[in-house]
Order: sequence, then structure tokens, then C-alpha cells
Amino acid sequence: MKGVFHNEYMGSGKGEAGQGITLLGCPLDATSSFRGGTKFAPESIRKASWTLETYSPYLGLDLDDIMFRDAGDLELPNGDLNGSLEIIERAVADITENREKPLLFGGEHLVTYPVMKSMIKRFPALQVVHFDAHCDLRDEYEGQELSHATVMKLVRQLGVSEMFQIGIRSGTKQEFAQLNPVGSPAILAQRLNRDAPVYVSFDLDVFDPSLAPGVTTPEPGGLTFREVMEYFNALKGMNIAGADVVELAPDYDATFVSSVCASKVVREIIMLLHSGIK
Repeated sequence: MKGVFHNEYMGSGKGEAGQGITLLGCPLDATSSFRGGTKFAPESIRKASWTLETYSPYLGLDLDDIMFRDAGDLELPNGDLNGSLEIIERAVADITENREKPLLFGGEHLVTYPVMKSMIKRFPALQVVHFDAHCDLRDEYEGQELSHATVMKLVRQLGVSEMFQIGIRSGTKQEFAQLNPVGSPAILAQRLNRDAPVYVSFDLDVFDPSLAPGVTTPEPGGLTFREVMEYFNALKGMNIAGADVVELAPDYDATFVSSVCASKVVREIIMLLHSGIK
């Protein structure tokens, strides 16, 4: 039985390069500080896609009308963090050079850094919309400058034009002083530059752990699925140039609901990527 995401072109316009969306698994699991297991996330997201309908009642779009393909998982060398980051960066460059839009399945949140290193070269005016429970703005964490806890600081240093952060509820006093929070979908829609491309980085711990407990660092007080969809509606029609979905740790949720939730987020983000294609 095939899930909605599998390794071939799907939707309309099959096989035509330069018009679609490429899904790519990045099973990086190197710097998790509380609990790991994100390397199992890409395959769990694909398995959970068996439960999905192709139609989204939230965005009013259907995957059958969208050209996308799943390119499988990158092979990342164990114990070689820098080598793994370079592989991710090159893979994203290949996707964008083919004029396709990348959607990455993490893996831990650090995958966003090499993705953005590649994206910013092609889209120098790139805006970032960051869904997360945590600021991820530390200078270093547990002696590491390359970490899931420093990733958004690293992204900012690349020179993104703006960063909007949604759902943040945990971090140091110093991190909160650097935060650019967005408190509602209406504010996000108002503050985004609709003439500039957008990158969406979605950490699944933005959800309340009652909905998605299978994450590396669960944090009480999170968003509901419907609240996230309201933010996604604010993004509909924007030029979403790329995205990632990170920090699923499926083995910590025996109910499999976290993986289903992650898979449905992927479905909606595919639609956001498509809605901005002119």
C-alpha cells in the first residue's frame, strides 16, 4: 500500500521539471539534547500519509492537482556533522537549481541551517516564518555552536530579511530579548512583505504535547492544530520558496498520532508551496 508521499511524481504535470515540489528526508539526529530519535521521522511521516485524504478542508486545495515528488532520504554519515550539513546544503541547491521548491522532513531542527545556507544564495530577500516552542537563538548549547538550540541564531546570521516567530514559549531571558514574536494570523499577514519570498520552518513541538507528544522536547502550553491552520491560511498565496518539518521523534508516541499530525502538516505545506506558484 502506498501512502500519499512516495518516490515518484504525483499530481498533475507528472515528470515536468521546474514546476513542482520536491520532498526530501533529512534524518539528521546528532545534537538532540533531551531525547533523540528524529532519524526515524521521515519514514514515519510517509507511513502516516497512508491515513491522509488528498483534499484539505483547511486550504481548499487537493494534492491531486499539485505536482510534487518524494525524492527519498539523504544518506548522512554517522558521526560527521559537518559532512552531513554539507550534503543537505548541496541537495537543496540541486532542487532549487532545477527550479523546484524543497520541502524537507527532519530530522532535528539543525537541518534548517544548511537548507537556509543554500536558499539564501538564491533568494537574498528571503523572509522566515518560524513555528516552534523554543527560541533556538542561543550562541552555543552544551559547548556546541552547531545545535538544534542555536539554529535560528545561525539562520539570522546568514542575513535573512526578516524572521517571524510563532508559538514560542521557552528560552532564556537573553533569547526572549532577541525574539520577533507574532501573536496572531492577522498580525502575520499584516507584517509579511507579500512581494518577497518566504521560507517556513516548522518544529512540531509548536503543538501542545497533548496533541503531538512524540517530539524531542515537548513543551506544555502549545498551539492546537486549528490554530496552526489559521496561520497557514494567512500564508496562502504567498511565494513560499521552501519549508521544513522537524523534530518528530515517533518512538515516543505509541499512539502514532504525532506522526499523523506531522504528515498532515506536510500535506498543508505542500499546498502552501503550490499556492504561491505563478
